Amino acid sequence: MTGGKLIDDCFLHDKDRLRHDECLALILERLAPMTGVECLAIENACGRFLAETVSAPRPVPLHTNSAVDGFAFAHASLPGDGSALTVGSRIVAGDLAPAPLAENTAARIFTGAIVPQGADTVVMQEDCDISSGGKQVQIPSGLKPGANIRHLGEDLQKGDTLLTPGQRLKPQDIAALASIGKAEVEVRKPVRIAIVSSGDELVEPGAPLKPGEVYDSNRLMVAALLKSLPATVTNLGVLKDDAASVERVLRDAAAGHDLIITSGGASRGEEDHVVETLDKLGKRHLWQIAIKPGRPMVMGQIGQCAVIGLPGNPVAAFVCFLLYCRPAVTRLGGGAWCSPPRFPVKAGFSVANKKTGRREFWRGWLETGADGLPVAQKFNRDGSGLISGLRMASGLIEVAEEISSIDEGDTVSFIPLELF
Repeated sequence: MTGGKLIDDCFLHDKDRLRHDECLALILERLAPMTGVECLAIENACGRFLAETVSAPRPVPLHTNSAVDGFAFAHASLPGDGSALTVGSRIVAGDLAPAPLAENTAARIFTGAIVPQGADTVVMQEDCDISSGGKQVQIPSGLKPGANIRHLGEDLQKGDTLLTPGQRLKPQDIAALASIGKAEVEVRKPVRIAIVSSGDELVEPGAPLKPGEVYDSNRLMVAALLKSLPATVTNLGVLKDDAASVERVLRDAAAGHDLIITSGGASRGEEDHVVETLDKLGKRHLWQIAIKPGRPMVMGQIGQCAVIGLPGNPVAAFVCFLLYCRPAVTRLGGGAWCSPPRFPVKAGFSVANKKTGRREFWRGWLETGADGLPVAQKFNRDGSGLISGLRMASGLIEVAEEISSIDEGDTVSFIPLELF
């Protein structure tokens, strides 16, 4: 199976600035899966997006078995006078056809072993009194019928759907695949992504720094963020503010990648060439979002390669990557995107004047309040170039467009960064 095809007019709109929800909806609705499919051994498939429906070919577990080491018996056979049961057979895991349990006896049984016909309960060995050289077992009182039994098919019935296309495989999914005997699975290939920074002032870390220059932190930050996604990354370095160079690099990158992520060059300045190059080589579908930080993000395509131009300020680039690049990479890679949950918590701060009409994402963290409940605290400086705020933050405080102020004690929405 090969990848899909992007729609040329997928983001056209008639607004100067899209709201956050509108922007995200357009990305998810109109971007198509672009990667092909490959078959991987399940030990190599964790983190990939699934490309097939997986159903259970047989029940799991396949046999009713013991959950503990102990003794299997029929609960109704417990002697009322408190006398012991005679220990008859011995059953270990791997015994495929244990003999039926003799009446008024118990079977020595081990974890995972098939419970013999005639037994309906297992008692843990440490709860028993064993005598006569292991030939007699005293069952404690109060044990419920059916205790310590794992029944045939209680995890999965034959035909149950385990996984569906678009799910990202987690370690526990690998365990589920192994439990049904599936050694290989069809998954989407990684998204091919090129990353590049733009700006004459940018210098590679490690090089001498001259007046007016800054080290390029965004490209390395984006590369690090992409490590948590199924993607292969081509680092194209720093582009100088030269229209011909920007055009050449973006054209060449579009020919061999599913997505280009740029940093900087997406504003309205005369030396910001990413937007004009996108207009020349392809289509610009989205520019200017009603959010803070990150308003000047641009999105479009060159041929069948999607292009996202992140803002140049590190905080804005970080936030826009989480909000929009992750869903885009997920969609291009054939994954099913789920927005991270928002947790309502009390604000431990106040903001007197917040501009309405745009959604804001503040850097913050949680502390424990006097009542033992979590309280959100906000980084006290809003500058989108302050990487220190990103380092302090454990989440984003999301503030809707219509809100104009926050008083201490108000309920705010907190999104832990790890849930992205």
